[in-house]
Amino acid sequence: MTAGPHHVQNMTRASQEDTLQSSPTDTPSRIFLRPIGTPIPLGFMALSAVTSVLAVVQLHWIPVSQGQTAAWMALVVAAPLQLLASVFGYWARDPIAGSGMAFLAGTWALIGISTLLSPPGSTSSGLGVALLAAAAVLLVPVCSSAGKRVAAGVIALAAARFAVTGIYELSAATGWRVAAGALGLALGVAALYGAFAFELEGAHHKTVLPVGRTRDVVSRGEPGVRRRL
Repeated sequence: MTAGPHHVQNMTRASQEDTLQSSPTDTPSRIFLRPIGTPIPLGFMALSAVTSVLAVVQLHWIPVSQGQTAAWMALVVAAPLQLLASVFGYWARDPIAGSGMAFLAGTWALIGISTLLSPPGSTSSGLGVALLAAAAVLLVPVCSSAGKRVAAGVIALAAARFAVTGIYELSAATGWRVAAGALGLALGVAALYGAFAFELEGAHHKTVLPVGRTRDVVSRGEPGVRRRL
């Protein structure tokens, strides 16, 4: 007796269902989460150290020949640590720690190299223009800071510090040099406070010192991402 076409179709469907049920795609998936801490304290600590040392040189509190020490600090301490903070900042999707720290790292590396290659106490028009450009570009992460006012304020103060230093490099005027040094010290204090505040927040999982947070950065539908960055 010959099987009808409907019987053949039913047998084919049953065979396909058995194949799908025995498919190896039924193996359960495993998701590995790697929570990371905020990289802002690391970047801000490096920023506080290098801007303070350079400010002391600009204010002539130590001999101008010691500017090479500030240059080496920019190259060996600030640039690598801020670049590392930038990498983790991009993983955390934080514009301040990502693009902000990356550009700070590049700018400090430029300052360090230029200082090492120039006579002590000299100025450079090219460096001045570069610092003015860096100051303008740093406003991008400031305006995208996701509600963290202290972090945005530190980066904005760094932009102002670069702008004033750039004007001094272009004009070689004593007043601009002193202003750049004073801004450098203010930036050092602000960056140190920001590093301490964010470090305490990360250690205690709550706000200990005010960081000017206006809202939480919330992940939408993505598991394993911390509520606060």
